[in-house]
Amino acid sequence: MRLVVDTDVVVAAMRSPSGASAALLGLLLKGEGVWLLSVAMALEYEAICMLAEHRLAAKASGEDVANLLETIFAVIVPVEVHYQWRPQLTDAGDEMVLEAAVNGRADAIVSFNHKDYKGGPDRFGIGLRTPAEVLREIRN
Repeated sequence: MRLVVDTDVVVAAMRSPSGASAALLGLLLKGEGVWLLSVAMALEYEAICMLAEHRLAAKASGEDVANLLETIFAVIVPVEVHYQWRPQLTDAGDEMVLEAAVNGRADAIVSFNHKDYKGGPDRFGIGLRTPAEVLREIRN
């Protein structure tokens, strides 16, 4: 399964290491699925995950977060964005996620934020799933 993981899922994994997001990230880090990521999304991962509010909630130091990001960046499959499909979504901040999914030929976008993706991924044959849904699909 080829997946684009939205930043909200990575933050949830940091904040709740026993939740579905952390379990999914663990499987992806072990190679059980293909984690697609564009440069723009990698920069967003870094900017958002390093925010003090997320680090404090996760009880993580800057070094801890840097190590997590290095681990993620070591396993991802880079996606080059050859074509921008904007505007497709109600939230301009999510456009880069959809573009990575389309350009990387993803099977699904993994996010908690389904309301801002209304119809966008469907137009390209890309699913929209929560971490728990993807976990069930991978395990089955």
